[in-house]
Amino acid sequence: MSSSKTTKAIEKTAHCSSMQEVRARVDALDDILVPLLVERGGYMTQAARIKASENQVRDEKRIEFIVARVRERAAAEGGNPDVIEAIYRSMMEAYIAFEHEEFARLRAGATQT
Repeated sequence: MSSSKTTKAIEKTAHCSSMQEVRARVDALDDILVPLLVERGGYMTQAARIKASENQVRDEKRIEFIVARVRERAAAEGGNPDVIEAIYRSMMEAYIAFEHEEFARLRAGATQT
């Protein structure tokens, strides 16, 4: 019995007969992804609250760790690691910018009386 918890997500992709079906399935996946991305953003707010210095917002070692991890996961799922890396790097840049904003917002709120 295999101990692997990963599945080949690419093998679960339904065979579509039309662009309408492709778009409907992509829309359904977006309905799953958006709440997860919003939740991820909530953790960026928590990170901004916890970090002592704005210089800690960008963590290159953590970025490279995440990239290596998701590339490995993409390959295990039958996907293209280069595509997943590009998506994640873009997403992380957006979240880093958001975390900088949150860092400033949280500190500004703490100094107001």
